[in-house]
Amino acid sequence: MTGTQRRAMSLVGLLLAALLLLTTCGVTGQASGQGTPLYVQDLTDKAQTYTGQEVTVEGAYVGRQNLSVLALGVSTLDSGLDAQPLGEPIWIEGFPVETTEQLHNPGDSVYGFVRVKGVFETDGSYGTDGNYKYRLQVRNAEAIEQVQRVEKRLENRAAPAGQVSFFDLAQDPMKYNGQTITTQGYYFWNSVIYVLAEGVSTEEDGSSPQPLGEKIWMEGFPPDQSANLNLGPNTSFVWGLVEVTGTVQAGGSFGKDGAYKAQFTIVDGKARSLEPPK
Repeated sequence: MTGTQRRAMSLVGLLLAALLLLTTCGVTGQASGQGTPLYVQDLTDKAQTYTGQEVTVEGAYVGRQNLSVLALGVSTLDSGLDAQPLGEPIWIEGFPVETTEQLHNPGDSVYGFVRVKGVFETDGSYGTDGNYKYRLQVRNAEAIEQVQRVEKRLENRAAPAGQVSFFDLAQDPMKYNGQTITTQGYYFWNSVIYVLAEGVSTEEDGSSPQPLGEKIWMEGFPPDQSANLNLGPNTSFVWGLVEVTGTVQAGGSFGKDGAYKAQFTIVDGKARSLEPPK
C-alpha cells in the first residue's frame, strides 16, 4: 500500500474563500484594530511597512517538531501526514496550545487556518536554523476553522469464548508471550504506523484518523481484508474494527522507533472485519 500523493486538503477551498473575502472587503494594509485583518502575503510583500507593529493576520498555522509557522496554505499527504507550509512562511513564537487543540492533528503535526495577533519583526534570522526572514511574536490566536473529532472505541467487556480481551492483552502482554491467540481491536495503518488499538478518532468527514488508547504493534495484516475497512484516498490509510488471530511477542521494543512494548503477528491471514466501513 502507498500513500505518497500530496494534496492541499480542504484548506485550499478555505484559502480561496478567504482570498475572495479579503479582496471583496478591500484589504487596506492597516494594523490590528484599524481595519480588515491582514493576510500573510500582505506582511511579506510590505515587510518594512509593518515591522515592529502589532498586527492581526490570517493564514495557515503549521506546527510540528522544530517548526512553528504561519503560511499562505498547507499541503499534506493523502493520509493528512507530513504537513508542509506553502509560500513564504512567517516564523511563529508563543502560539497557544489551547488553539492547536482546535486544529487538524493527524499525528505528526498540527495545522489549520487561524487569526493571529502579535508583533511582526524583520530584523533577524528566525527559527530553529535561522532560515526565516520574518517572525510574529503571538499575543493571542483563534481558529478560523474549528475541527471536531469523532471517536470509536472498544467496550471494556468480557471477550467472546476462546478469545482474549484486547484490554487484557494490552495491559499484560507478557502473560501471552509466545502464544497464538484471537482478539478484537481497531486495526490502523497509515504507511508509518501499523497497530491494533483500543480505538480510532477521525475528523467529522472521516479524514486524519488517529489510533486511540492502548496500542500494540501489528504485522501481517492481509491486504485483501483492507478493502472491507475504512480506506483513505489512494489507500493512504486503513482502519476498522477487526477480529485477528496471531502470535504475541512481548518484553521488547517493537514497531516505529521501538515505542511499542508488544507486537501481534497475524498467522495464516486470519483477520476479518467486524463492522462495515463508515
